[in-house]
Amino acid sequence: MTGITSTPWRESFDFDRCDIRYLKVKDSAEKFAVVQFGVCPFRWDSNKQSFIAHPHNFYIFPRQEIPGSQSYEFLCQTASLDFLAKYQFDFNVCIREGISYLSRSQEEEALERISSIYMAESSDSVFGLREDAEFPLVRMADVLFAERMKNTIMEWRASLLSKGSSNSETKQISTDPNQRFQMVFFKTRPALALSGFTSRQLRVIKAVARKHFKDLAYIRVAGEATSPQQLIVHTDSNDDMDLLMKEMKDGLHKEAEIKVKSAVGFRHVIDLLSSERKLIVGHNCFLDMAHIYSKFIGSLPSTTEDYVSSIQKYFPFIIDTKILLNASGVFQKTVNKSSTSLSRAFVSICPQIALGVKTSGLADRPCVEVEVQVDEKRSSNWNSGAKHEAGYDAFMTGCIFAQACNHLGIDFSLHVLAGGLAKETKLQNYINRLYLSWVSGDIIDLSSGKCTTDSSASSNLKIRYQEISFPSIILLWGLPAKLKAREIRACILQAFGPTSVSSVYHLDESAVFIQFSKPELVSKFLEMKETLSRNSDPISVLHPLSNILNGEYTHAATYDVYKKICSSSISKKLFADQAEAVGIKHKTMSSWAEQGKKGNQVFVKENEVRVFDEKVDDRMSPPYGYSETDRSAESFYLDEVLASK
Repeated sequence: MTGITSTPWRESFDFDRCDIRYLKVKDSAEKFAVVQFGVCPFRWDSNKQSFIAHPHNFYIFPRQEIPGSQSYEFLCQTASLDFLAKYQFDFNVCIREGISYLSRSQEEEALERISSIYMAESSDSVFGLREDAEFPLVRMADVLFAERMKNTIMEWRASLLSKGSSNSETKQISTDPNQRFQMVFFKTRPALALSGFTSRQLRVIKAVARKHFKDLAYIRVAGEATSPQQLIVHTDSNDDMDLLMKEMKDGLHKEAEIKVKSAVGFRHVIDLLSSERKLIVGHNCFLDMAHIYSKFIGSLPSTTEDYVSSIQKYFPFIIDTKILLNASGVFQKTVNKSSTSLSRAFVSICPQIALGVKTSGLADRPCVEVEVQVDEKRSSNWNSGAKHEAGYDAFMTGCIFAQACNHLGIDFSLHVLAGGLAKETKLQNYINRLYLSWVSGDIIDLSSGKCTTDSSASSNLKIRYQEISFPSIILLWGLPAKLKAREIRACILQAFGPTSVSSVYHLDESAVFIQFSKPELVSKFLEMKETLSRNSDPISVLHPLSNILNGEYTHAATYDVYKKICSSSISKKLFADQAEAVGIKHKTMSSWAEQGKKGNQVFVKENEVRVFDEKVDDRMSPPYGYSETDRSAESFYLDEVLASK
């Protein structure tokens, strides 16, 4: 991928609800490109009692394959490009030789656009005759050339009418010494083939044929060479002319459809994987699946629920090896939970493949052997085990999964004729359960759309916090520069009491989450903020909140507004600028606050509760609200997102 997060505040935060996490993944998949795609089919060989792996590594690049279509745009992050360069990614090969693609929705839109053009437009518009018939002859050279062409075409037409032409076989008869006109037959009709003329001269000839000869049609057909062939075709009647125009329109329509079909490109691979309906295995792959949907299926749905129901139509069985590594007690002993990146897990669980060591370290179970089969072109590069090459990463993912299945006691031979591992009962607790966020432990079930929390996923990386209650959270943005979390907390405690605030957490230098101890304090804070914003009397100036509020520039809103801002496709660097760009320019009493005032608070389900710390110190300061230790724990680029792939 060319990047992960379009802005710092779109990174994954502990205060992000599951629906917010999806919106941030959606933004990433829509804004960044995929430049390399790895696929590795695994086939069980009952005779050898081993898997045969066929790794494939594809460079892909979204070219503008269809004339007239909009060219692609995507973002790049310097850290991501530096990461790719570190592992010898060949950008020249990607751009020069990368396979292009169209998503299903792009293909459908292109075909519909073509159909509307050729079904609704007249023949004149399709063939560009209308504008050529009105081609202005402003130059003396154009006038003289037009008169000469008129006489030449008139002589040829007169000879046809006087002598007749009953021969339907293709002929090539020279009509001038320079071989610029040749007599041919097009669909049994006599025609003049034009060659050696400039584009301007051809436009003049078109205008002459259209204006002076009602029984002649100027057409362009695909030739054997790269440039199309220009013909002047004679028709016997108006009906014959209409028939010729229809034939040409149908031919151009079919030619345009063929171009669209050929532009599908790499999506053929995705279509094949989807049609097979076999088990798809990935490692920490929720973002990968979002990219696959965005690039090869269509625009990502706006809600988690719609995405879950849609992705299941194309890939009904997906398994995340990161879930497997964290669920098994044996794996937890073998792989340090803080370092379950793909390459580290591969070395720990598959040392016999990665390092040539015979023992696997997983109890006393024998290792599952994996044999690699690659073509001659790739064999010289394969043994190097190119870390972070997509094809090799896919191979490592499959090897880890094979060992995990073996540890669960799965007999691979039974699944050769039984429809594959997707129906294995011992895997049902893991299929379609993907990490929305490995650090927070959020897991989404693609079968039901429900989000749960795996508290043990990265508990050794988390600090103990107080429980999150989303109705008790507000966002405050447009804050004075360099204001620290502890200073914000102190001001609010003075105004609302020593136990009023549970935690303060920075999104970026301009915005913070504030979690109150009670939901009703949210509406009170918003009301007080509104009052202080309107007044400038001495009492307001001396109010404790005046130290953190910056007049009309500081805004506050409930958690629902945060979701609205995250759902926008706009990506401003600062959250305050983002809110203004989305149109949130003042504090808002949204549904959370209104329900709080009515005494009808809505609390998160038990499985959606997080743990946060009451202590707020400098490590909660800008820009991201967590320490260097926490930053390395999330490690969006090098250690957990890119390095784990």
